[in-house]
Amino acid sequence: MKAWAGISALACILCLLVLPACRTEPVDIHAGAYTIDTHVDIGINYATEEVDPGIDHPRLRCDLTKMERGGMDGVFLAVFVGNWGDLTPEVFERAHETAMIKFEAIHRLTEQMHPDRCELALTPDDFERIAASGKRAIMIGIENGIVVGEDLGLVEKYYDLGARYITLCHSSHNQICDSSSPAEPLYNGISDFGKQVVAEMNRLGIICDVSHISEKSFWDLIEISQAPIMASHSGCAALNPHNRNLTDEQLKALAENGGVIQIVALGGFLKAETPEHREAMTKLREELELPDRRTMYRMSQEEREALRPKLEEYDRRRIEIEKVYPATGLKEYVDHIDHAKKVAGIDHVGIGTDFDGGGGIPGFNNHAEARNVTDELIKRGYSAEEINKIWGGNLLRVWREVEKVAAELQ
Repeated sequence: MKAWAGISALACILCLLVLPACRTEPVDIHAGAYTIDTHVDIGINYATEEVDPGIDHPRLRCDLTKMERGGMDGVFLAVFVGNWGDLTPEVFERAHETAMIKFEAIHRLTEQMHPDRCELALTPDDFERIAASGKRAIMIGIENGIVVGEDLGLVEKYYDLGARYITLCHSSHNQICDSSSPAEPLYNGISDFGKQVVAEMNRLGIICDVSHISEKSFWDLIEISQAPIMASHSGCAALNPHNRNLTDEQLKALAENGGVIQIVALGGFLKAETPEHREAMTKLREELELPDRRTMYRMSQEEREALRPKLEEYDRRRIEIEKVYPATGLKEYVDHIDHAKKVAGIDHVGIGTDFDGGGGIPGFNNHAEARNVTDELIKRGYSAEEINKIWGGNLLRVWREVEKVAAELQ
């Protein structure tokens, strides 16, 4: 918690009522919190002259400039790799090579391109030191354990490169566990090899991420993980029964485990589409001849980059469609925070946008608009202490507890 955030709630109230010169506006509560986003995707050409995160980049919802404007202290950049067919040695090698390109990009950002404005954080203490310095803290997560292949030693390699969480799978089954997306399971939960991966993550101090995994895989992980877990970018199934969202039973188990759900800012997970909105979006995809989402996930990064002009046009026109057929916005986003607080408790909810991977809603379309979330929380009666927990305090607690378990297992 930043320096002033330890002031008691009573002192804050007195300051508001008695000392007008010290009046605390919403922006001050935002500035007093540690603000962390646990999930932002990056492309294959990230941290290059073409995609420079140091400028207010029109193709990025998260860059250093937007983070600075929005008062964001840190972000987990996701080393995302999709599934490209059967689980073969060739696919695993390709996944590893793609992951390494993205690791190199993140290190290039922090060590060569903009070391004066950001720094890689490997521990919660690193994060706090970097945030206090005025720089942005960059952390690394891996989205899709397919990058481990069948080589358990790669888990430690990725840890040494800075990875501090791994999303066990993506939108297809992999060698670790079943995904929430396919109708039929492959292992009926976590595979035998996946259990070894989880044990190695516990030993090293890598957070197990349940976003994208099947419900049975979730319950297996609750059973076998010795450390708290998290959902880096998910929503609440009670508000929208999307297969990616967590049920109330899962939220309660997550709380008992000591973990945290980071609420995703992706409209389709927050609220079911209206028929009118769905029809307009379908027509737009057909007009632009875009493949469906599942096909997109199976594309290589090079194939996805080739579609970039069409995807940018899609994104621009999507915003216009949402003005005519509003699907979801800041209200629905904070509704999910409210629900997670009610079911799991204030100590078990945070923020993971999925920016640059589909995330972005009216009112919270990029990190420059992060203060809007704080403003909405304040309107709903959340205290400064609660807001600090949501924006980063809970995640830092989980991270420290995972580190503690790792130290005990060494």
